[in-house]
Amino acid sequence: MSVPGPEAPTVRLGRPERRRVGWFSRLVAGALLLAVLIVGGTAFRVWQVARVDDRRAVDAVIVLGAAQYDGEPSSIFSWRLRHAQVLYEEGVAPLIVTTGGSAEGDEFTEAAAGRAYLIDRGVPASAIVAVGEGSDTLGSLEAVADRAEADGWSSALVVSDPWHSLRARTMARDAGLDAWSSPTRSGPAVQTRETQFRYILRETAALLFYRLTHASVDTGSDSGLG
Repeated sequence: MSVPGPEAPTVRLGRPERRRVGWFSRLVAGALLLAVLIVGGTAFRVWQVARVDDRRAVDAVIVLGAAQYDGEPSSIFSWRLRHAQVLYEEGVAPLIVTTGGSAEGDEFTEAAAGRAYLIDRGVPASAIVAVGEGSDTLGSLEAVADRAEADGWSSALVVSDPWHSLRARTMARDAGLDAWSSPTRSGPAVQTRETQFRYILRETAALLFYRLTHASVDTGSDSGLG
């Protein structure tokens, strides 16, 4: 028959220790709640702005660049360009600005490919300005803002995929443009619920990163996440 050993002493927290533990627990819970509210609120704004077309009379329609292949715009890019053409033909703006630089080894910039595409579709060459600078959304919009200041215009509609619209508009305004958004309604970025949900999550993270750092989360804009 085994003899039970001595019982471990019970540790009792004094009142000051209990207060400290309680205060720390409330602090952690409050921080977690705040994080959830910030992330949830940002995701809601990404979704909300994606659903709104703020088309109005402006100085220019800015088409955010995406991948091009030997001068031929990718599917995502071509849908953005078509949407910009519709806005131009409706008389929303007298000018279309195509944007986007080039990757190493590319013969064409995204901006040049976009301009050529629009000319082929009947838009007058005099109504299109190609700003072929920037490897991401932020760099492209800052280059456009410099061009706008030089040319003497300031208001614009930014054309991109729906889920990218809030961050693109935010960056354009931070660059000094009086910017609004007119998102596309067709193309790969809006095909399925799963795609839409994935883009909303990615754009929420990208927008929070931009607000914290004022930098783009990555380079390349084919997915609208530059």
